Amino acid sequence: MSAGDSPGGGRDAQLKHTGLRPGWTTGACATAATTAAYTALLTGDFPDPVTITLPKGGRPAFALAAEELGRGTAMAGIVKDAGDDPDVTHGALVRSTVRALPAGSGVVFRAGPGVGTVTLPGLPLEVGEAAINPVPRQMMRAHVAEVAAAHGGSGDVEITVSVDHGEEIARSTWNPRIGILGGLSILGTTGIVVPYSCSAWIDSIRRGVDVARAAGLTHVAGCTGSTSEKTVSTLYELPEIALLDMGDFAGAVLKYIRRHPVDRLTICGGFAKLSKLAAGHLDLHSARSQVDKGFLADLARTGGAPEALAEEIATANTGLAALRLCEAAGVPLGDLVAARARDESLTVLRGAPVAVDVICIDRAGTVVGRSEAAGP
Repeated sequence: MSAGDSPGGGRDAQLKHTGLRPGWTTGACATAATTAAYTALLTGDFPDPVTITLPKGGRPAFALAAEELGRGTAMAGIVKDAGDDPDVTHGALVRSTVRALPAGSGVVFRAGPGVGTVTLPGLPLEVGEAAINPVPRQMMRAHVAEVAAAHGGSGDVEITVSVDHGEEIARSTWNPRIGILGGLSILGTTGIVVPYSCSAWIDSIRRGVDVARAAGLTHVAGCTGSTSEKTVSTLYELPEIALLDMGDFAGAVLKYIRRHPVDRLTICGGFAKLSKLAAGHLDLHSARSQVDKGFLADLARTGGAPEALAEEIATANTGLAALRLCEAAGVPLGDLVAARARDESLTVLRGAPVAVDVICIDRAGTVVGRSEAAGP
């Protein structure tokens, strides 16, 4: 049995320990619908169920809830199953309509009814683009290429993703506040929805720390998701049982390690989430803490930002937009956030013999801020 197979350790074992059923992201559903629609466009038949390959290698099958074959177009729909997660998009019908384009056109994405459009800067998509995030776009492109290769297509298609009642559902999300108008975002970096339960997830964090300590590990990492987990693994070559999937529960990691110390703790996550930790929030979930751009502006001032830049940061659309403003001006806001988050972590640790370092990343997993390790 390898370290990654050790019962109780690592991200997958944590997920199993919660006893909650995972589900599928809107990105995975859109990919499945696109695969089925393009297959039907080339062959005349819809595969049902349709199987796709997820970024980490899983191969789930999806039953079709809708299908329609027209002249030069095909549409397939998948009902999203969010598992045991209280996701507002659970049960939503995600449709993909695929239309053949002239050779050389590539893959073009459009927002159909119920899918939003980006109207403000600071997101990983350009203003005016359909709110279909980068990883779902990559998944759809890859599956279009596979279907084209299997059935003699060119792979040049227009993909229009829509969600029934998506505009109404989006009112219960943060989309309108960040300038995504007209509907939902098509999201997902792994294709899998990790179910959310405070008590179960915090218990799984504690179990992960216990397993790492029992294995004699002296360095563990609290990661907000799969991208940060991959970044830490690359930087430190830690075994899987050293990786704690803390999600939004930074406080749970710090408080348990305060009572059960290890020599070193690395905290790694998205810049925006860790800016919340830097501001003193221990629960990083968007429903309970928000990115404070005023705090970021003050922090940038300590890094030499002129007042005009600080005012731009204070009114930026997102934390990522504030970061990009600082990067363009040569102000190390990422490092400043990482250092402040480390110091806040040390405050929670209350002198426990643990050295802490913090790594901030962007959505692609690029390191945009990093602190030195420090201890009591």
